[in-house]
Amino acid sequence: MKFIVSDDHAGLKAARRATLPSVPWQRCQFHLQQNAQAYVTRLDQRKPVAQRIRAIFNAPDKAEAERLLKQAAELWAKEAPKLAAWAEDSLPMGFAVFDLPAAHRVRMRTTNGLERINRERKRRTRVASIFPNAASCLRLVSALLAECDEDWMTGKIYLTMDA
Repeated sequence: MKFIVSDDHAGLKAARRATLPSVPWQRCQFHLQQNAQAYVTRLDQRKPVAQRIRAIFNAPDKAEAERLLKQAAELWAKEAPKLAAWAEDSLPMGFAVFDLPAAHRVRMRTTNGLERINRERKRRTRVASIFPNAASCLRLVSALLAECDEDWMTGKIYLTMDA
């Protein structure tokens, strides 16, 4: 295990700390951007706030992202102090990806890969509709995950952490 991307789920964080404490953790940048909207008090400010956060996450390196965050927090401190405080505390959780090679950043900054697998799992289990027991559901989900693993190993390379 070389890198973990997840949302800010308390159970996931506790499990990660207990079992893989030395593995770098990245909070999903998409979810961070969505969470920021709870601190935007005016509807007309939602788009500019989202654009500024996206600019922070699209910075070329960590130092520039930190500079842009500081600049944004100073701007928001006047109009939306809760947003500014939240951003200073939470957005740096999305900066671990800057420690990876540039080619990996696009794929590793969100949980999109995992969410795609979860959508496929839901789609396939809905088709079966009713399972006679828990073991049959586990067999179907295990087969699906084995198929995904095989695709990743033999098909088009989504990401390699060797570089």
